[in-house]
Amino acid sequence: MKKVGQGGFGKTFLGVDEKHPLKLPCILKQLSCPTQDPESHHTTARLFRREVMRLVQLGQHPQIPLLLAHFQHNQNLYLVQEYIQGLTLKQELQQQGVFNEEQIWQFLRSLLPVLQFIHQHQIIHRDIKPENIIRRISPPINYQKPPHLPGENQLEKLGKVGEIVLIDFGVAKLLTGTALIRTGTIIGSPEYMAPEQTRGKALPASDLFSLGVTCIHLLTDVAPWDMFDVINDCWRWRDFLPSGGSVSQSLGNILDKLLQNSVSQRYQTAEQVLEVLESRSNIVRRPVKNVESLALVNQKLSVLPSVRSLVGRFIPQVMALDENQLISAVGVKYRKLQYLLAVQKWREADMETWGVLCDALGKRRKSYLFRDDIDNLPCEDLLTIDCLWVKYSQGKFGFSVQKQIYESVDKDYGEFCSQVGWLTYNLHFRDRGFKFRSWAPVGHLPSRIWAGGQKWWSHAEGMAKKLDKCAVR
Repeated sequence: MKKVGQGGFGKTFLGVDEKHPLKLPCILKQLSCPTQDPESHHTTARLFRREVMRLVQLGQHPQIPLLLAHFQHNQNLYLVQEYIQGLTLKQELQQQGVFNEEQIWQFLRSLLPVLQFIHQHQIIHRDIKPENIIRRISPPINYQKPPHLPGENQLEKLGKVGEIVLIDFGVAKLLTGTALIRTGTIIGSPEYMAPEQTRGKALPASDLFSLGVTCIHLLTDVAPWDMFDVINDCWRWRDFLPSGGSVSQSLGNILDKLLQNSVSQRYQTAEQVLEVLESRSNIVRRPVKNVESLALVNQKLSVLPSVRSLVGRFIPQVMALDENQLISAVGVKYRKLQYLLAVQKWREADMETWGVLCDALGKRRKSYLFRDDIDNLPCEDLLTIDCLWVKYSQGKFGFSVQKQIYESVDKDYGEFCSQVGWLTYNLHFRDRGFKFRSWAPVGHLPSRIWAGGQKWWSHAEGMAKKLDKCAVR
């Protein structure tokens, strides 16, 4: 075991799981407890066990390390977490130099959904800085061990090489919910800390402030305190950009608002920043290969040739889509879905799609669907649903559209999610991760709110295979 870090709340070690046949590496965090009487220590341990369950929930996210175990030994508390192999952004900055604007855009787009996720779980990180952000250089380790905690995440991580991971959960942040530290104790790195946090009050907006400071440090490689004008109480980060370097007004405005000393003048939530990013015309998605026709959204109420050829092979009469002939092999009624799509009530249509999928399978509505369910869908019903989506979205949405995108990225689910604008994880309220708007990315709808099972992400592969099977009927 090798010591790799130490702070005011304990030590961090790089260890090896001796019980695993492959001797996999892991991170061990030792949380030092102040001297307490037995009763107080018992209370602390009980509160710690309660709070650690929140870390189990966080580990479901591919950009947050898994919590593998926790235990108590000799009055100290321990956490065992997933080992992330890669370089921190601090190391990247030292090796490769300052970040350019496009790298900052990419960084914001990658980290903000993580902050959105943890804040929805009522957790504030409190120590966002380059040292606590790692870029993976290898796929996630599959520990494949029995759970140590009730409800512990056993799913295969969907993280991928090149993805950034937010680390240092579970020590100072976790202790704020226990008796281990006193109210008002300051946690974090002063240079990156929001003013209210220095006074012992941390908010979700405090993490956003630290994110802004991280961005300007990556742009300049100058210590944050050196860029703050204490006389005028403002940031002068633009003065420290490298010679010849510049930042667009749109990015500059976002960073300036992240860096506001007053909480009321700052972005309040990660969602607010993400909405601004989505609205910026200079943030362009990388085009999908081999599906160029999907980007051509016709003005007429018809489907694109590429999609017509796909669906037309299945059921020619569905392609014509006579208003009075919505085909079902089991008697499902599709008039409501047709109406909702025709008037572009996308959220309601998405819920109705879940409903009619259940109807076609003879399941109770709002039941989750598994891979076997996808295989058992009647082709007539699946393709009627798909054709309705394709028709009324003018070729932009539909299962067949998603199939083309999924296959164009070599069936890489993470890349597929990136292309259609989906998160690679599910929020507590599943529909909150989707945009029910006409301007949503191609293939964004129908959503996957109906997909269930331990490997829920296999729905894309299952649907693609099912459409292939239906095509040869």
